[in-house]
Amino acid sequence: MGREEQTEEREVLDSIFPDEITDISETEYRISITLDLLDDESEPPVILLTVRYPEDYPDKAPLLELAAPQNSIPHEYINIAEDKDQLLRGLEEVIEENLGMAMVFTLVSAVKEAAEQLVEERKAAAAKVQEEAALAAEREENKKFHGTPVNRETFLSWREGFLKEMEENRIREEEERAAELKKARIKEPAKLTGKQLWERGLATAGQEENDEDGVPTEDVQKLKVGDN
Repeated sequence: MGREEQTEEREVLDSIFPDEITDISETEYRISITLDLLDDESEPPVILLTVRYPEDYPDKAPLLELAAPQNSIPHEYINIAEDKDQLLRGLEEVIEENLGMAMVFTLVSAVKEAAEQLVEERKAAAAKVQEEAALAAEREENKKFHGTPVNRETFLSWREGFLKEMEENRIREEEERAAELKKARIKEPAKLTGKQLWERGLATAGQEENDEDGVPTEDVQKLKVGDN
């Protein structure tokens, strides 16, 4: 009974999936499932469902395996190697409900729907994250225009900072002014002797009486009288 039903189901599947089904043996074949995704311009993901009939199928569950085609382009929201266990677990209830009946077409439809739903959920989650990030960035940008709400605490904090800044500016300006005055100060020239004035043509009649060492002549005469 089992083998006859298996052959009959295989013929029906061949008419439904003429280009997607590939025989591996008399009791094993592979069906290529292409996902239909909304608003997705990337290459649609493909899942390979391998079905192997046990001797007592359909009274016993078929042996199933999921894989991605070799060299397939990875999709952003589904990875068959990582997601296959989750997808296969989702088929357990379908298998239980269909024991005793040909169920492969139902399993193909179920795994296709589950994979498409998984992709859509992940796309929606990613879009939500992007939206929240955009809103957060917008809120931060708006803070620049709205400023900080003013209350007693914020005003006192601002006032303290303002007064501190004013005092620092005052001290800096005084230091700069003192430095400029120091640079502008001219050193007073040393007093010249009579000889130096004479040599420079600056001596007056009174100044000519000074000797070359800068000592007045009358003082020298007094010293001589005292010596006598």
